[in-house]
Amino acid sequence: MNTQKVFLITPPFTQLNTPYPATAYIKGFLNTKHIISNQADLGIEVILSLFSKEGLLNLFAQIESQALPLSDNAQRIIALKDHYIHTIDAVILFLQGKNPTLSHLICQEDFLPEASRFAQLEELDWAFGTMGTQDKAKHFATLYLEDISDIIVECVDTHFGFSRYAERLGRSANSFDELYEALSQEYTYIDELLIKILATRMVDFNPNLVAITVPFPGNLYSAFRCGQWIKKHFPSVKIAMGGGFPNTELRSLSDKRVFEFFDFITLDDGEAPLDNLIEHLEGKRKQEDLKRTFTLVDGEVKYINNSHTHDYKQSAVGTPDYADLPLDKYISVIEIVNPMHRMWSDGRWNKLTMAHGCYWGKCTFCDISLDYIKLYEPISAKILCDRMEEMMAQTGQNGFHFVDEAAPPALMRSLALEIIRRKLTVTWWTNIRFEKSFTADLCLLLKASGCIAVSGGLEVASDRLLALIQKGVTVAQVARVTRNFTEAGIMVHSYLMYGFPTQTAQETIDSLEMVRQMFELGILQSGFWHQFAMTAHSPVGMYPEQFKVQKESAKIGSFANNDIFHIDPTGTDHSLFSEGLKKSLFNFMHGIGFDLNLSQWFDFKIPKTKIPKNYIEQAVNQEEDVSLKPSSKIVWLSTKPTVKYITKNQKGRLLNLASLSFHDKKESFNIAVEQKQGEWLVEILQLISASSSKVYTFQEVKTHYETYGLEDFELFWFNKPVNNLQNFGLLTL
Repeated sequence: MNTQKVFLITPPFTQLNTPYPATAYIKGFLNTKHIISNQADLGIEVILSLFSKEGLLNLFAQIESQALPLSDNAQRIIALKDHYIHTIDAVILFLQGKNPTLSHLICQEDFLPEASRFAQLEELDWAFGTMGTQDKAKHFATLYLEDISDIIVECVDTHFGFSRYAERLGRSANSFDELYEALSQEYTYIDELLIKILATRMVDFNPNLVAITVPFPGNLYSAFRCGQWIKKHFPSVKIAMGGGFPNTELRSLSDKRVFEFFDFITLDDGEAPLDNLIEHLEGKRKQEDLKRTFTLVDGEVKYINNSHTHDYKQSAVGTPDYADLPLDKYISVIEIVNPMHRMWSDGRWNKLTMAHGCYWGKCTFCDISLDYIKLYEPISAKILCDRMEEMMAQTGQNGFHFVDEAAPPALMRSLALEIIRRKLTVTWWTNIRFEKSFTADLCLLLKASGCIAVSGGLEVASDRLLALIQKGVTVAQVARVTRNFTEAGIMVHSYLMYGFPTQTAQETIDSLEMVRQMFELGILQSGFWHQFAMTAHSPVGMYPEQFKVQKESAKIGSFANNDIFHIDPTGTDHSLFSEGLKKSLFNFMHGIGFDLNLSQWFDFKIPKTKIPKNYIEQAVNQEEDVSLKPSSKIVWLSTKPTVKYITKNQKGRLLNLASLSFHDKKESFNIAVEQKQGEWLVEILQLISASSSKVYTFQEVKTHYETYGLEDFELFWFNKPVNNLQNFGLLTL
């Protein structure tokens, strides 16, 4: 009998529109062990407390009691405070999807008070031509919230940010000193809101163990604030930390002061370490038998990994459970007019993972030495669909974001077929590698199953550097794959990188030209540039000499150790290019600026590009090597045909023909074949239908044809009637 009650916390702040999935994953696992648990997203609760009528009344009272010198922008917001207080509840309801008609008022531009964030609207007027009333209103409402956040930062809490809190204190914090000092100060305004909510939850749930996930640097400060308060007011309750931040940053932790706030810190997959920890707290397991856990032993920080417990298979961790989370209260915002960022911040997404780790696992900038990437384990399509159906029943939402490092193409194919077989109506998107497995036909199948978008790393659009990264793709191949997705109607977002070791100014400009051509051809719809950062657990960070760079320091700090400052003697000053790359991309995403000389995006002299103007066009037009093998899968996506038998006189000879009529969602078409071939086609299309439980290979289709008593299969299959079917849903996978 388990005696532990576990309280799972996501501290402020992650996303506003959907819960961060870590606690839901762990709660789902604890359900399988019959361990009682509750969870809370304190981030959304703090936001809703702050951005409410009562919250703004208190905020403005706090600001006015301080007699601080104010910027012109803050003075304007205070002068308009009654308008903010009057409109805030209605705006939040609108962003929660509960008050959609308010969009008309918001778009009239005399409903919301406007401060400095609205100054950018003049630059964005042209973008609203592609945005509907709801989207435009969401963007205005987002600017309105950001105006309020500006006065919060200026007057009451310099750490505040919508999707992160005190992020700077968590970034590259080799020493714990600065964060420790901040935690010794009086509570900030946001801290007060956080602790008030936490206190209520602790009384309501009365846990023995509090498990706090820290996915990002922007959650770290508030996680420590939670631990600090619980230690003081509930000293018998044990506190554990896990999540993405400790997994990457705290692997060499040695500062014992951290354990004034936490009792345990676990690394990597949380299920087995947490299970072992609960057994330890129940007296069923010795401390020295914990798994991947930091704790204090005799006053010193010790890492314990002596457990003989194996990590749980992905099929055994249970379905994520979103119970306790206020799913109807998350708010959808549109911060910037970027299609993929819109996906991240707008709409409610159920989060799932197709496979643990990365099937590729070779990219040299990535933390591939860590288990969460290194250990690859896919989940079967049937189990995935079972979990999807369970989550839809629980949350009432049919949108899924698969949060894989890179979703495996074969599993995506199986998942798509399983979704179609079960007749599930779902919308889903994920992260991929732009590999050649994503043929035009596979992209059509993914689209038919509800896939609406993919994101993937083009990284540095240079074949030399892609080889150094060991990405396993070329720019030309990426172009063909993005073309396949785009033509299937699936949006493509590309992660773009600059500043990889040894990258020259010439390569940066050539990379920009590649990206420009891809947007001009319409095969990319969204992108984002980020500057390369060396991390401790990547091949570049572990073996910098192989990449002709040097670490600035070999010192290992006592707190966070992941980001490494490095010197690149053969490359260029990459930071110079940041603004020009981002500005040009912003324009390309909106279909403008393609004719400008690349030098016009920069305020310093750049080399001329060496990339031919039609490089990407030529790459896209190259024939794909989609060789039809006996093992190739043949799938029919469209409907069952109606058949009419006709006799036709051809040069004095009567031919018995079958006329097959097909109807897809948009149009109808006909093909005519010999009668017996027509009878066979009707039968085989039923067998190879995407809704069929068996997937047929090309060899099996051929054998079936010949068993039917027909001859010259290849002559029939590679002829005009079947070619027509291939244009309307006959897929080779």
